[in-house]
Amino acid sequence: MLSQQRPEYLWIGCADSRVPANEIVGLLPGELFVHRNVANVVAEGDLNCLAVLQYAVDVLQVQHVIVCGHYGCGGVGAALRGDRLGLVDRWLDGVGRIREQNRAQLDALATEKERHDRLCELNVIQQVANVGRTTVLQNAWNRAQPVAVHGWIYSLEDGLLRDLDVGVTRPGDL
Repeated sequence: MLSQQRPEYLWIGCADSRVPANEIVGLLPGELFVHRNVANVVAEGDLNCLAVLQYAVDVLQVQHVIVCGHYGCGGVGAALRGDRLGLVDRWLDGVGRIREQNRAQLDALATEKERHDRLCELNVIQQVANVGRTTVLQNAWNRAQPVAVHGWIYSLEDGLLRDLDVGVTRPGDL
């Protein structure tokens, strides 16, 4: 009989097939609860993502929420260029707002690849903040439940994870 899952980690990552969460972090099935979507977005109205977050924090009692983006993300690239792809355009509106809020910083970079990579990082940073602002995390912290939110980025080129050093462990960190 299989035992009940008790992962310590929730992974919120991109749906990109080149970014297999368990393999990247070297954890076995049952050790990582996973939610994936285009461009690892944590949107206020996304009941799917919020339900996964609530279940992970309240029921599974995960101690770490990892928001992991990746360099070369197609969704982030589309938002950077303003591409019109269809239904996914609405999903990527938040990434477009991040682009606009950071236009000067992005425009100061020399190459399209540098702008794309930086927007991937900025997107992770924003999504970490979005997780921290959810009622799920606010309620957990209010009841002194230890939950940390981490922002990581994965490189398809070298296979390495990088910590963006934007961790949140309490409301004051936001």
